[in-house]
Formats: sequence, C-alpha cells, structure tokens
Amino acid sequence: MDELIWNAARAARAWLDAANGTDQTELTCRILKLSEEAGEAAGAWIGVLGQNPRKGVTHSHEEVAAELADVVFTALVAIESLGLDARSVVTACAAKVESRIAR
Repeated sequence: MDELIWNAARAARAWLDAANGTDQTELTCRILKLSEEAGEAAGAWIGVLGQNPRKGVTHSHEEVAAELADVVFTALVAIESLGLDARSVVTACAAKVESRIAR
C-alpha cells in the first residue's frame, strides 16, 4: 500500500504536467491548491462543530479526515512538482519531528 501513495503522487504530477505544463504559474497553482484543500478541511471541521447556525452539523470526523488526506496528497504532488522525491522529503521531515520529540 505504501508504494501506492508515492506512485500515485508521481502519476498525478505527470498527469498535471501533461495537461497544464510545468511553468512557474502552474507550479504556483499547485502550491496554492494546498490552501484550497486546507480550506475544505476547515469547512468540514466547522460542519462537525455545527458552527454555521443556518446549516447545523453537516460533516463527520471521517469527512474531515478525507479532506485532510486531500491536503496531504496535494502536498505530495506539489513536492514532486518541485522536482523532488516526495518520499525522501517526507521521510526527512518525519525524522526531524521524531528527533524533536525523542529529546
């Protein structure tokens, strides 16, 4: 299953490259897409809390988790779009975090 994630991120990058090109504007859009996805996660959490009185409770924890997964996957595609290996970047990040909490 682990390979599915990394392979899908690379495939999504290749698909976007073919469809939209690879110039700086496209890369900017891929990075900005993270904000869009994070906003959807925030909106889903607001829906869990029922903070919109007009709508009430509209989302579940599972829906929030799915939106957060979209954020993660979008970040992986953006990393790949920078010409970097997402697995290596995420592994280095995890090692950095682990070293901070292991102190």
